Amino acid sequence: MRNKGTLLIIRRLLAALASAVVALSAHAGASAPTATADTAVGFVANTVDIRCAFTTLHQSSNWYFPSGTPKALVWLQHGFASANDSVDDTARKFAARGFLVFAPTLPTANIFGCTLENLGNNTDFLHNVADLFGKSGDLTDKLGRSFTDARTKAGRSEVALPTAWVFAGHSAGGEAVPYVTQTLRANYPNAFAELRGEILYDPVKSFIGNNLSSSLNHLDNTTLPILAVTAPPYSCNRDGAGTQVLIDQLHRPFLGVRLTSGAHIDVEASSAPDPDKVLCGTPQAKNVDALQHLSVGWAEDFVSGSKTPDLYPGGSYYQGLVTAGTITTLP
Repeated sequence: MRNKGTLLIIRRLLAALASAVVALSAHAGASAPTATADTAVGFVANTVDIRCAFTTLHQSSNWYFPSGTPKALVWLQHGFASANDSVDDTARKFAARGFLVFAPTLPTANIFGCTLENLGNNTDFLHNVADLFGKSGDLTDKLGRSFTDARTKAGRSEVALPTAWVFAGHSAGGEAVPYVTQTLRANYPNAFAELRGEILYDPVKSFIGNNLSSSLNHLDNTTLPILAVTAPPYSCNRDGAGTQVLIDQLHRPFLGVRLTSGAHIDVEASSAPDPDKVLCGTPQAKNVDALQHLSVGWAEDFVSGSKTPDLYPGGSYYQGLVTAGTITTLP
């Protein structure tokens, strides 16, 4: 009988093959995004153009609009062999608290190496992802076109693309986000200045390369807040290797929390696909509530520049989670 680790590898290979087929159909040149909208929940699904070698990928992108003026833009990146719909639940929690959320699907496999996880050398592609944000001030450029299309479909023409950002990434997305962040710092300093902080949901280090360690090593020299919500080490998070890189490379008084009975896919919450739950465990309500409450609150603090005591060691809510055995503080 196959064990879960073997099944996970099979699933990832099948997902990679499917993604590669999609990538082969991508063609060069920008195109106007198409979209559907559900204005009752402020949700729009459209596409975003991302350069890939000598082609342009037209990737699925989900946009979530808050009811009022957005307090900031959240880039919420899914994990390996997944898609943006898997983080729908948490995206909606951010939007309900006043954030505009951008959640793109990035490829699992691509013949030109344009992938979320480093399967050979995806650094050129991640530079192209950084380019989305680096040129976001131009609404005729790639991110701006996707946003403009989304707000039109949502009937929210009054909404401007925020100039305060929070980046958040899950699993392999938790490796891609710091790498993109460091690329912005190096190549687009004005855009980097708009980033207020980032949240890593159980980050996973790629088998190949040092994207996570090198980017966090550089970012350790900044004051950018970087916090994590992680699960205990097991097969789905490569035995906690990404969390260990975070602990080794960032020298901050507080790095975040570990959910003591958490699953790798807790950030997917109620939108977790069934195969993910079979392979990595079904998210428990207490862990999802803690993850979403803490991370959305941290994002609000990043943007406001304040610190809500309840969300950090010593605060009543935080200590209540510790006492209940729901979380421990990362070392």
